[in-house]
Amino acid sequence: MNIYVSNIAFSISEEELEQQFAEFGSVSSVKIIVDRETGRSKGFGFVEMDSDEEAHRAINGLNGKTLKGRDLQVKKAFPRKESSFESRGNGSYKKNSNSNYRSNGNSNFSKWK
Repeated sequence: MNIYVSNIAFSISEEELEQQFAEFGSVSSVKIIVDRETGRSKGFGFVEMDSDEEAHRAINGLNGKTLKGRDLQVKKAFPRKESSFESRGNGSYKKNSNSNYRSNGNSNFSKWK
């Protein structure tokens, strides 16, 4: 099961986070999301556990637990919902092909004529 963890202290390493979850069972992977430009933690990440039962125990045992001064928020991760907007990489967006809206460059969306 994939688990979403938020409110992670910026100083926590993936190894430290893995140790917390390993108390509840076998951990397949840990990924703390970092800013591409600075390399600094964004304060959230994902933990993959082999067993759903162990994952549920970890969620119940760690949700709300204080770790390095921050109360972790731990819950089951769900697949990303497909957005109807596509980033152009320059701060503007365009609506996917099945849409009636587009960006006019200043984040105000106008109806296509």
